[in-house]
This record gives sequence, C-alpha cells and structure tokens, in this order.
Amino acid sequence: MSRSERLLDLLQTLRRHRRPVRGTQLAAEHAVSLRTIYRDIQTLVAQGAPIEGEAGIGYILQPGFTLPPLMFSSDEIEALLLGSGMVARAADPALAKAAQNALAKITAVLPANRGSEIEASGLLAGAIEPAVVDRVNLAPLRSAIRAEQKIWIAYHDRDGVATERRIWPITITYCARVRLLAAWCELRGSYRHFRTDRIAELAEVGERYPRRRRTLIKEWRELEGLPQPG
Repeated sequence: MSRSERLLDLLQTLRRHRRPVRGTQLAAEHAVSLRTIYRDIQTLVAQGAPIEGEAGIGYILQPGFTLPPLMFSSDEIEALLLGSGMVARAADPALAKAAQNALAKITAVLPANRGSEIEASGLLAGAIEPAVVDRVNLAPLRSAIRAEQKIWIAYHDRDGVATERRIWPITITYCARVRLLAAWCELRGSYRHFRTDRIAELAEVGERYPRRRRTLIKEWRELEGLPQPG
C-alpha cells in the first residue's frame, strides 16, 4: 500500500468514529507502528484535515470534512455494488430504488478507467424469496424514524391477538427474511420489537416524541447488550 493510500485509509477510519481514537488502536487496525500513526496524523493536519487530539489522548476528525468519491478502492466499489444489490432485493420499493440511484451516481463520478469495475464485478446479490410479505408500506415508517415522529400501528402478535399501539420508532433491522422494528411502546412503557409483516395498519400521529432518537438508540443498545457505535 502506498503512503497516499494509507493516509486515505486513516482518514476513513477517523470518519467512522464519533469519539477520540487512541493512536495505539489506529496503529493496530492499520498494521503500522505508533510512530507511523503520529507522523501520518501530522501530515494530514498539515494538509488541512481538521483532526484534533494529541498523543496519549486520542484523535478525532471534526464533522463536515469530506473526501471526493473518486477515492474508492476496488474492495469499496465491490462492497457498494453488493450492498446496493442486497438492499434492492430485500427492502421496500422506495428504498430499493434509492439504492439503485445511489449506485448510478457513484458510477457516474468514478474515473473512466474505474467505472468498468462496476460492470465487470464478480460479485452478485442472489435472488431471495422473503418468508413474509409486509402489509404496509415501510417508507412512511422510515420517514417517521428520521423525523423522530410518533406513529400509531394496528398490530397482531404471533398468536394473532390484535392490539393498537402508539410507538416511538427508532430502528428497522433488515434480517434475511423478516424485518424487525424497534420502538418505545407507550402502552407497555418499555422498548418492544415488532415484526413489520404483522403491522396491519399504520398512521402518522403528527407528534414528535419527547426524547432524541440518538438517546433512545443508546439506551436500547445498552438494554439489548449491543455495542455502541464508534
């Protein structure tokens, strides 16, 4: 790997983390010495990258710094291609179309000698037949998650018992053959998981939930024993 590639990889690593990352962690992840990490950080800062921190404490890349999409590696291009294909086969129609559009935009800005990698890729997302079919359009549900809005749902549990819930949706997990909605349930006063195929109806409430989704997700992850991002 050339030094320029290593510097770009280091920037990408810092972009993934929301909290300061220690030099020893960066050195281990990139398989280089701690001295090399310190030197590369100094080079990036000198070139204008807004990196804050110091040796022994950690480093963080300030929000807003972007890299041109032309810098994708071959592995990253294949990951994007495979990921968009998997989304296109497993998500609701609106999200599937968005995945195809995103890939088209990425292809359009790649250099001419790189665009052919998309067409010639040896990775394909195979067809899959969902075990269940959603009865409602998930696009409004995804919109409610982004906007931190409460929704009302008519739900049937695994025994077929019907209930109505007002919930604060925070995440949708796309499993291989089903989709799981995690939300705070006002009826139960706790976090609950709902299979989207068991939602018979949903409607916007027109009311924002009282806590930030970022806080709810952190709390939910702790209760589920899931690692926190970054």
